[in-house]
Amino acid sequence: MKNATSYIKVASHEAVKGKVKKVLLLYSGGLDTSVMLKWIQDQYQVPVITLTLDIGQQKDDLEAVKKKALKFGAVKAIVLDAKEEFANEFLAAGIKANASYQGDYHLSTPMGRAVLAKKAVEVAKKEKADCIAHGCTGKGNDQVRLEGYILTFAPAMKVIAPVREWAMDRNEEIKYAQKHGIPVPATLGFPYSVDDNMWGMTWEGGEIESPNLIAPVEKFLTTYTLAKNAPDKEEFVSLSFVKGIPTALNGKKTSLAKLIIELNKIAGKHGVGVAHLFEDRLVGLKNGGIYELPAANVIIKAHKHLEKYVSTRQLNELKEIMDTKWAYLCYAALWYDPVMQAINAFNDKVNEKVTGDVTVKLYKGSAKAVAMKSPFGLDHTSFNNGEGYGFNVNASAGFIEIYSLQMKLANQKK
Repeated sequence: MKNATSYIKVASHEAVKGKVKKVLLLYSGGLDTSVMLKWIQDQYQVPVITLTLDIGQQKDDLEAVKKKALKFGAVKAIVLDAKEEFANEFLAAGIKANASYQGDYHLSTPMGRAVLAKKAVEVAKKEKADCIAHGCTGKGNDQVRLEGYILTFAPAMKVIAPVREWAMDRNEEIKYAQKHGIPVPATLGFPYSVDDNMWGMTWEGGEIESPNLIAPVEKFLTTYTLAKNAPDKEEFVSLSFVKGIPTALNGKKTSLAKLIIELNKIAGKHGVGVAHLFEDRLVGLKNGGIYELPAANVIIKAHKHLEKYVSTRQLNELKEIMDTKWAYLCYAALWYDPVMQAINAFNDKVNEKVTGDVTVKLYKGSAKAVAMKSPFGLDHTSFNNGEGYGFNVNASAGFIEIYSLQMKLANQKK
């Protein structure tokens, strides 16, 4: 282990040993939080309560996570169901914004951190904890998201980030866990970690970190079907939207959370929504990630298709710009900044007419919106006569002459 004294606390919200009374640990049961549950007890000599948020994890066994926390010293282990709140207050905003960052990463972890921090402050206040601990690394985005959001809701709250303090690398953490008999999903032969919620599973670690290596996805993408193993027959699904939010799957009305969870299974069967990304982290470093987002990928593609159909060309152009900005702000830990609230208000206005049905074809890892209908759909061109919008083709030549005038004049100056 490297010398832990090399880390010097300079921020006023960082906890000091002997000055905090009770810690709420944001606990996933993975490598980092499993190790730090014991580490905090040993180093800070305070009672630790764990909080595990149920936001529709696609693979985690939350009851097993709770039992593990109690076994290894938590004085209380809380599993809080926030699936509907996550879907209705966070993912709904993401859907209206066509949430995608630098490709087909639909921002599952950034939105998950926004709800986690909010609920963590609520629980900490209820349990009279004066400190919140998390398992984020000192080089990552999540430390900025969680601590920034925690301090937004509770400016006096103290924070412990053990991964910054102890200076153990991942292999040393694994050895620490083995030494203390703590079972963890990561091993020296399986160095991958995942953040899991209903909107997506984000994988990091091992070969994923190296841009020159091909990650062995067969080792860790085990929740759904790989595209190469998907059925040879295509499948069509129908999504019904009301004001930008999907309300029915294949004609069956349901809550947004339940729709997402069910669609994950359907789209996952076809290997849909696996994104390989080498993205820009907020802290200035590049980051390799492989993401499983079956339902998110289908919903965003369907929503974008329908939104474009009911909106004017000028509105579609502006919306693309605003969507990119929204994604960067969401990724960059500014969920609760007024700028996000302003863009969300814009998105609510745009989505007033995003109502209708979209048919999506699923096949061998791809999702394509192939048909749609909406009472607000704008008239479209046709090779047949008799269009209802009264297009006057006699005006086309004059339009061309005026529209291209400046381009023509500029070239004459040569």
